Amino acid sequence: MDGPLCQLACWPALASGHASMAGRSLSMRVKLFLKRRLSTGTKRALKKRYLRMINRVTRAQTPPPAVRSTSVETSPLQAGDWVRVRSREAIEATLNAWGELKGCGFMAEMAPYCGTTQRVLKPVRQFMDERDYQLKRCNGIVLLENAICQGRAEYGPCDRSCFYFWREEWLEKVI
Repeated sequence: MDGPLCQLACWPALASGHASMAGRSLSMRVKLFLKRRLSTGTKRALKKRYLRMINRVTRAQTPPPAVRSTSVETSPLQAGDWVRVRSREAIEATLNAWGELKGCGFMAEMAPYCGTTQRVLKPVRQFMDERDYQLKRCNGIVLLENAICQGRAEYGPCDRSCFYFWREEWLEKVI
């Protein structure tokens, strides 16, 4: 058998110290520099500014859809109320370029619930954001009784059984 027996073809060069590392692009070096040297608060502030700027640019380039957001019921939804989840098209008409409405994202895994009738488990007033471990306040968001996450398509199944956050604009009260 010719050639190296190891699956790593460059092993002899690595062992002798003569292997060269591939150079990193300028953008990758800048990202690594910022990641290593900036505090979490500074990173968050920069990301917020960047997203605000991108939102302005996308709003200027794309005409607003006919229905940007639907009107919210006069009374907020309470535990035990029956609601119908709007169609996927109606929900997507309310979303920005990142698939969010007022910071609440609509995930592809929520689509099977569109058009169904669900019962409100409870309104959400505050929640723990696990990305930065901060308690955050909100309004206009509810949990539905049987709408539970099974995991994301790109990550696979998950055993946590988290509830999806639903904006009241995506729901219509059934009387």
